[in-house]
Amino acid sequence: MKCRLLLFAVTGLGLIAPIFAANPFLNANDDKPVSTTVRGMEWNDEYTNGEIPLTGRMITTRIGAMPWGAIFKIEFTDLKSKAEQKREIGPLYFIATDDRIYLLNEQNNEAAAKKLAGTDKAPNFEQADIRAIASGKMEFEEGPYTTTIVTKGGECTYTTSHNSGHYTKFVWKKGSGLVEHASNYGAAKDGFRLKRVNAKG
Repeated sequence: MKCRLLLFAVTGLGLIAPIFAANPFLNANDDKPVSTTVRGMEWNDEYTNGEIPLTGRMITTRIGAMPWGAIFKIEFTDLKSKAEQKREIGPLYFIATDDRIYLLNEQNNEAAAKKLAGTDKAPNFEQADIRAIASGKMEFEEGPYTTTIVTKGGECTYTTSHNSGHYTKFVWKKGSGLVEHASNYGAAKDGFRLKRVNAKG
């Protein structure tokens, strides 16, 4: 995401209470981390024989609150399986406005999040950064990637795929947040699929 953060006035970090309408899929009343169990499968053509069970914890923390939205960090910890090599999933940073969720994708997401948290106006987000919409359906293509975002029955599903077999999936549930995350590299060369246990709703 290319945010022109220097164009906006900077205010004291953490001193602004959000006044936007809370996002239906990603919201928090405070900055306390929320930890939940996730279960699913993983695969790797070098370290596993097909799909094997994978478990862990998903921790969601609000790390910034602005007049126009909020920033969340989602981490996957304590990942366990019988694979020879331990799987690592890097932290994800999301920006939630009243009607959309965007992925923060900078070289240094922590620094970018702190700078963004001090702004009083939303930057111009790019379409490719959208990861959820409050209602309706969205489809777009960027190079070899095809993306579909659909909101229906209290859930929003984001899927993007590459013609080589790469794909990423997020499923959001109202009142619960992120309830499913999946990623694959190549033709089932390496990937995982994790779902939140006992999500509300």
